[in-house]
Amino acid sequence: MHTLEGKVAWITGAGSGIGLAGAKELAAAGALVVLSGRREELVQQQAASIIAEGGKADAIALDVADAQAVNAAAQAILAKHGRIDILVNSAGLNVPNRAWDRQTTAGWDQVIRVNLDGSYYCIAAVLPGMRERREGLIINISSWAGKYLSPVTGPAYSAAKHAVVAMSENLNLEECVNGIRACAICPAEVATPILDKRPVPPPPEERARMLQAEDLGRTIRFVAEMPAHACINEIVISPTWNRSYVGAIPGRG
Repeated sequence: MHTLEGKVAWITGAGSGIGLAGAKELAAAGALVVLSGRREELVQQQAASIIAEGGKADAIALDVADAQAVNAAAQAILAKHGRIDILVNSAGLNVPNRAWDRQTTAGWDQVIRVNLDGSYYCIAAVLPGMRERREGLIINISSWAGKYLSPVTGPAYSAAKHAVVAMSENLNLEECVNGIRACAICPAEVATPILDKRPVPPPPEERARMLQAEDLGRTIRFVAEMPAHACINEIVISPTWNRSYVGAIPGRG
């Protein structure tokens, strides 16, 4: 059943991981999905794959840390497709040197620019159109680290993801009168390529017990398929075998 037929969804960080999984699920629900990411060839390939499977997709290269590029991308989507009904902010990264004793200003800036500023830039670019139509959905991929402190994420990532949660609820506070909803999805460990940037990357057998990108794709679709009068403010989701609970994460006992 194509519950999102006629909707246009813009997904950042859609070349792999959670963003790609979300794009596939939204396309399966009938939305036209626009995939964006820093690697143009990759997002073009992923969009072609969705089209080959019967979905509607487009792609655009984008570094969300570049405010002017974000605005240009949004305008290009609007010019080509006429609207942006759903924004999924999934672009994110972390740096290997993330603890306080190794954190650099350059590393801090990189994490904040992508994880927090990039989300804001994309939101600011889509809000005018959503206000005009008096309807819109913004899904921000935050993190378990946006709710609970963790020894593995570092201060920059934790600060950015906490801020994303606050920013999402502030959107609901101010924009609900315009029919705009925001949801912060806060997953614990997900087996995506970002884990390779960890100072101690988890082994394959532990990644297999984590949340998978497809789990988050289904979560994104669930939020998107809710009726316009229902706002899911926040979702916290974790693997049943949670390494932060069982002490399997380095530095946790």
